[in-house]
Amino acid sequence: MCTVCGCAEGETRIEGEHHHHHGHDHAHPHTHPHDHGHSHHEHAFVRRPAPAEAGPLVVEGLNLHFGQGPARAHAPGLSQSRMVQIEQDILGKNDRYAAENRARFDALSLFVLNLVSSPGSGKTTLLTKTIERLGRRRPLAVIEGDQQTDHDAARIRATGVPAVQVNTGKGCHLDAHMVGRAFEQLEGLEGGLLFIENVGNLVCPAAFDLGEAHKVAILSVTEGEDKPLKYPDMFHAADLMLLNKTDLLPHLDFDVEACIAYARRVNPDIEVIRVSARSGEGMDQWLAWIERQRGARLRARIDALKVQAQALEALL
Repeated sequence: MCTVCGCAEGETRIEGEHHHHHGHDHAHPHTHPHDHGHSHHEHAFVRRPAPAEAGPLVVEGLNLHFGQGPARAHAPGLSQSRMVQIEQDILGKNDRYAAENRARFDALSLFVLNLVSSPGSGKTTLLTKTIERLGRRRPLAVIEGDQQTDHDAARIRATGVPAVQVNTGKGCHLDAHMVGRAFEQLEGLEGGLLFIENVGNLVCPAAFDLGEAHKVAILSVTEGEDKPLKYPDMFHAADLMLLNKTDLLPHLDFDVEACIAYARRVNPDIEVIRVSARSGEGMDQWLAWIERQRGARLRARIDALKVQAQALEALL
C-alpha cells in the first residue's frame, strides 16, 4: 500500500480468487493532484529520465512548483534522497513481477497491450469496437482495472470475450502483481492478444511496467490538446497515442496538429492514429498497428530463441 498518501488503502479484489490480497505491494511518494476520487497531497514518480518538456521547475510569481531535486517530487518530512530510495525500492519490486509476467506472456506468444488514459476518454468503447473488429481470428482476453464496480468488464464480456475485473479500491493504477494474479484466472490464450485496460489516470500508470509489449495512450479530443504537456510522463512512456472521438471535431475547438506536436515534443518517437469508435475512422489503421507490432515481437522472439539454440549447440 502507498504509505505516504494512503492510496490503495482498501482491498484489491480480483474476480475468481478465493483469497483476496489487501492493498498493492508498493509505497510511492505522491506529489500531484489526482482525479481518482480520494483526497491526499500530491503524487510523482522518478522512474524515467524526465521528458524534455518537463525541465527543472522553479517558484515563479504566484505559481508554486514542487518538481525540483533528484526525486522531481515533494512530500512533507521526506528528503529528496529518501524519496528516490523509496521509489527505487517500490519500482524494483514491481519490475521483478513485470519480468515474471513478460516471461509468461512470451512463453505463450501472447501479445499484451496496456491501455492508459484519463477517465472518460472512451477507452472501453474503443476496446469493445476493437474486439468486434478483431473477431475470433485468435484468442482474446481483457484484464479490466477500476477502483470499483465491474461495469466495464461486463461491457467487455457482452462481446463474448473473457474479462477479469481488478478493483483497486483507493488504488490509482494497476501494478504488475495485480496483473499476474488476474492472468491466473485466464486460460487458452496461446498465440493470442491480451488487453489490459488500466485505471483511468494519466499520472501513476506511467511508472508501472505490467509486463506489456507496449503502452497505448488514449486521448479524447474533448480533453484539450495540451494534455501531453500537462502529463508528459505518460506520453513519454507510451509508444502509440490514439486520438479518440474524432467524429466530434466539427463541434469542438480542438487543434489536432498542435496536440500531435505537443505529444512529439515529450516523445519524438510516439506514433499517432486518429480514431473514432462511432464513425470507424482510423480503426483499420489501429488494427494494422496491432498486427504489425505483434508480428515484430514474434520475430524478435524467434531471433532470440535462435541465438539461444546456437549457444547450446556450441556447448555440444
